[in-house]
Amino acid sequence: MKHSDYKRPESVLVVVHTSAGEVLMLQRCQPPDFWQSVTGSLMRGESPLAAAQRELREETGLEADIIDCHKTNRFPIHPVWRARYAPGTETNLEHVFRAEFANRPEVCLNPQEHQSYRWLQRAAAAELASSWTNRDAIINHVPIWRIDEQE
Repeated sequence: MKHSDYKRPESVLVVVHTSAGEVLMLQRCQPPDFWQSVTGSLMRGESPLAAAQRELREETGLEADIIDCHKTNRFPIHPVWRARYAPGTETNLEHVFRAEFANRPEVCLNPQEHQSYRWLQRAAAAELASSWTNRDAIINHVPIWRIDEQE
């Protein structure tokens, strides 16, 4: 394989949530016990914002204004996915974004990537998240909803 055939070790994480604090969690096909927000690698020459918009559309069928959380994470690439990257590539740089909806939108999953989804309250979504970066993004970037905001 030539270098350009490998995945770029740079990705986006897009936490999708409602203004009431419900977070969309997606169950991967492989490994099947892996729950996450919208994620995906940047294509060559693609900006993190463009990748976040593309991944949101590809994985959920949704379009939204993407909010940059101005946060990046570096983490080891999961062994299940390491063969997709150039030999010797062990870490990934992740850019964190969020997309807020007034209410739960209709979600249309990409069946090649995800088999199921759930809308969960912020704390439950953070607990379900399979990666620490996803857990941190939910806790740190999904606003805490309070009943008095609705009055």
